[in-house]
Amino acid sequence: HVQLVESGGGSVQAGGSLRLSCDVVGDSNSINYMGWFRQAPGKKREWVAVMSTDGYNTFYAGSMKGRSTISQDNAKNTVDLQMNSLKPEDTAMYYCAATRFYQDYDWPRFEFEYKYWGQGTQVTVS
Repeated sequence: HVQLVESGGGSVQAGGSLRLSCDVVGDSNSINYMGWFRQAPGKKREWVAVMSTDGYNTFYAGSMKGRSTISQDNAKNTVDLQMNSLKPEDTAMYYCAATRFYQDYDWPRFEFEYKYWGQGTQVTVS
């Protein structure tokens, strides 16, 4: 079992940066992918960035590609999302997610593919 706890959200002006962090508590060997999702009011939850926990693969959705970096700190057991050049349309609740994904030549990017979720951290860009 894995628990995820996000931190680092807040309010920032357009063009600014934020770094979100996700603490992974529990059996991290039971997961092989971590992802960041976001959900704006009235919209569906969408993936932002995904990485394999072996560090070999990272994927970015078009909405944040080039403006975000997903990374992990094995010593701290965290997965971070650095976001730069933020825009008002990036305003959303951001969620950390984790799962064990079994398919080759693909990566989990849909909400239903993730087993573990954090409570979310709010990002507001004005």
